[in-house]
Amino acid sequence: MSDAFLSVDQVAEHLGLHVRTIRNYVREGRLPAVRIGKQYRIAREDLETFTGRAVPEPLRDSVVRRRHAEVSSIVEVDAVDRATADRVSTLLLGAAGTGRPGDSPLRVQTVYDEERARMKIVVIGAVTDTARLLDYVDGILST
Repeated sequence: MSDAFLSVDQVAEHLGLHVRTIRNYVREGRLPAVRIGKQYRIAREDLETFTGRAVPEPLRDSVVRRRHAEVSSIVEVDAVDRATADRVSTLLLGAAGTGRPGDSPLRVQTVYDEERARMKIVVIGAVTDTARLLDYVDGILST
């Protein structure tokens, strides 16, 4: 038997219970646990004793958290005419919709202020995708 410890979240997901229910079991002494910092850890062996059944090894893989970075960008473009603003908007909205399956989508909004001849572009998404989109903007506006 492995000496692996499981988090309260993992145990709750495995048993199909709410996290608070598991914490209550621990506080009441019904489910043995070790407190590490501000979190409880439950030994796999103790969980098997509590449930009366074996706990599958890949349980810890069921609650996998991937690192995710997202960028929020606001670009202001001065001295731009309506035709250029429309061209930039069309390009960005089209490019934002062409991601690979499974990628988080890019969110793009554009606003054009006719009186000031100013355009604002808001892009929210993954770092590399946002950089690619901003590179497109630079390419259009520098011509």
